[in-house]
Amino acid sequence: MFNETLKTMRKAKGYTQEELAIKLNVVRQTVSKWEKGLSVPDADVLSKIADILETKVSILLGGTITDEDNKDVIAEQLAKISEQMSIKNKRSKIIWKIVGIILLSILVLNILLVIFGMSAGSSFSTEGSTTVIKTNNDDVIDVE
Repeated sequence: MFNETLKTMRKAKGYTQEELAIKLNVVRQTVSKWEKGLSVPDADVLSKIADILETKVSILLGGTITDEDNKDVIAEQLAKISEQMSIKNKRSKIIWKIVGIILLSILVLNILLVIFGMSAGSSFSTEGSTTVIKTNNDDVIDVE
């Protein structure tokens, strides 16, 4: 995918994210987002990246473009990549929400168990009460 190809080619050319960002007139965080697969550059910036890394746009995009001069084809491919990333990010958010709900449910359940456990324990307290023990010969013993 684009993000992995970009990172590999940038490192192969010996550029840091900062150096590539300066050449593209963007901030380093933008290059980082591209490499993490959180966003993609527009078609013009993609062409600049290809020039700087001395490669073809089609190679950066995974070899799926045959007509590199057609900006519409490049933009279409970038849109597809962006849509795939969006779907991936939505799935990730849903998974994290489910995990959060499960953990919150466990926490609430534990709190309820502690609260009810304490009240149940206090209702069976023997403080201040008298226990009567009967023996076989009908002797009564009070234990306090």
